[in-house]
Amino acid sequence: MLKLQKFTFNPFQENTYILWDKITLEAAVIDPGCISSEEETALLNFISEEKLKVKYLINTHCHIDHVLGNAFVKEKYGCKFYAPELDVPFLEKVIEQGKMFGMEVIQSPNPDEFITEDLILKLGELKMKFIFTPGHTPGEYCLYFESEKICIAGDVLFKEGIGRTDLWGGDYETLISSIQEKLFVLPDEVKVFPGHGDATTIGHEIIHNPFLI
Repeated sequence: MLKLQKFTFNPFQENTYILWDKITLEAAVIDPGCISSEEETALLNFISEEKLKVKYLINTHCHIDHVLGNAFVKEKYGCKFYAPELDVPFLEKVIEQGKMFGMEVIQSPNPDEFITEDLILKLGELKMKFIFTPGHTPGEYCLYFESEKICIAGDVLFKEGIGRTDLWGGDYETLISSIQEKLFVLPDEVKVFPGHGDATTIGHEIIHNPFLI
């Protein structure tokens, strides 16, 4: 059984997720946005209290608000780090991006391995697949647990919204195509956990998302 915990971190109100297998306690930290010592402690304490074994660090994409805690998580747990290859330029300039927002940022490590649609990772026996969904950034991927009907959507699809496309590398038509061709073909009951805001379902968005009706 897959379990999930959401934290909302940093001034951008970004959703950081911890996913784990209830049996083995193998866990993945997705898009760690923790920037303050208080936020780092909240993440650390939860992982410790649940006795989780952090196996993976994963970035759905590499905008600054989703990678602020990369260095902390990687150093603390020594887990394998996965990110999209096309988004590496964002990682390389994370300190410069931080200065633009008046934020002191620790440089993110480089990924140990790049995400592809052929990659399958496992938490216990639970399979984590990756769906290439560019448009918000050139390289973004969604995470999909088919057996559990759970999708971690980064900044691709929100509850009755979509990711911004006015940032570097964004493209509106590409994003809309990604959602329609890659996400809206999933079962209606798939629960979507976005990078900002509340969870939704594929079925709800097909009917109610104003950008896709």
